[in-house]
Amino acid sequence: MKIRLVQNGIITEIEDIEETTTPPVNGFYWIHAAPFDLDILQPLFGLHHLAVEDCIDEEEQRPKLQNYDDHYFMVINGITFHNHDIFLREINIFLGSSTIITVTKQEAPEFTTMLSIIREKEVNRPDAFLYYLVDQIVDRYFDVTEKIEDLLENLEEQILMHTKKSHLDQIIGLRSEILYARKMLVPQRDLIDALHKKELPLIQPYLRKYFGDIVEDASKIVESFEAFRDLIGNLREAYQAALAGRANDIMRVFTALTTIFMPLTIVTGIYGMNFDVMPELRSPYGYYIVLGCMAAIGTTMFVIFKKKDWL
Repeated sequence: MKIRLVQNGIITEIEDIEETTTPPVNGFYWIHAAPFDLDILQPLFGLHHLAVEDCIDEEEQRPKLQNYDDHYFMVINGITFHNHDIFLREINIFLGSSTIITVTKQEAPEFTTMLSIIREKEVNRPDAFLYYLVDQIVDRYFDVTEKIEDLLENLEEQILMHTKKSHLDQIIGLRSEILYARKMLVPQRDLIDALHKKELPLIQPYLRKYFGDIVEDASKIVESFEAFRDLIGNLREAYQAALAGRANDIMRVFTALTTIFMPLTIVTGIYGMNFDVMPELRSPYGYYIVLGCMAAIGTTMFVIFKKKDWL
């Protein structure tokens, strides 16, 4: 657990948790904790037991905003994209009048960025801290959407150039990842919209318009993932069409080769019959004449099929 006193962008590390029970004259306390630290924080700050259970619960919580007597509880998801997998990191936030508590099960890169933002923007209130944190979380989604767009474009090119069975595995994997993320994006947009539209005493009114800008960004992200879902469907159709075209090309080649060898098979079948009297059977050049005719027939048919682009 890390405890920081934030005063006009100046960050001071605090060792004694008891100091945070008294509101600072200027600034606020930012407490970054792990779920097991809530055993200490809950009685000190009167955190609602339902919110604490949500933080500890192993199941993923959907983004939401809950208004309790003297604090708000929020669940929001950060995002990373690595090796074609989307990872959502649950970030739990308790917002009070002079304290903000962030609880995560794993490290979140947004908090490293927040340290520099606090200093640069001279943050002095917990609601302003919340605004910059939510803004950072949403901005990271744009980085992920760009990576997914590039991946889908490259996958489409590979499918059109040379279809492989592994492409179908990638399509199915991406589809499940996109649907998984999209399931969390809509309630997350609604959460930010609530911060924009609701009258919340712990959030200054002037910040509401700033949250409105984040709502627009969150809506664009939802639209991007909707488009990704449609693109994945198009990629699957392209994969199936490419496979069908490849199968047709193979069948066309086999058909052309079969057609070329059919007359040659007839000739060899005729001259393979055991009759005493047959044309050119006793001729010293009969064998070469027949081979020449077969070669001419095969070559002629090959040239014809090549001109018609059947081979």
